[in-house]
Amino acid sequence: MASILVVCTGNVCRSPVAEGFLRARLGSRFGPTAPDVASAGVAGWDGDRAHPASVETAAERGIDIGGHRARTVSTEALEEADLILAMDRGHRKAVGRTARSARERAFTLKELVRLLEALPEAGGDDPVSLLSHRVAEADALRRNGFEGHPHDEDIADPLGMSLQAFRAVAGELDEWCDRLTDGLFGRAPATASVEG
Repeated sequence: MASILVVCTGNVCRSPVAEGFLRARLGSRFGPTAPDVASAGVAGWDGDRAHPASVETAAERGIDIGGHRARTVSTEALEEADLILAMDRGHRKAVGRTARSARERAFTLKELVRLLEALPEAGGDDPVSLLSHRVAEADALRRNGFEGHPHDEDIADPLGMSLQAFRAVAGELDEWCDRLTDGLFGRAPATASVEG
């Protein structure tokens, strides 16, 4: 099974929300063949619950992360993931220091979306092969000098800020996770409406 690992600092604010959005989108689209989505932090907050404001703002968007427990990212998890999504450039660098072999599969969320949107649209219905193929294409484009928007690669850390800041981050993650799903797997086919 293909896997996506979302990484932030403590695994209590940004990455659990992004994990929830991606899991819901991919589960809805691919059912039991959907890639596995998990999250972890580069700082050791093992066992902590998601921040209450993250739980609240995710719930406002229909995502339940109330059962989340933080974990520290491991070398093994990085080496096994087909895609590593960092919430900011510092996390991406930390991934590369922890597991050099993961560098070609590690991107900030915004960086990867911009790379994917610069490529031809994805096609196919096998999420496992699509994921590895699109990650390789994005990495090749990055190595060939595509910079996207290097001054806007980070999702801001809302820790210690107001509920409104957490709402802004949840809204940003919702949008970027939606764009990521389309970039990795192509746009979902439109469902036919049933007339009554």
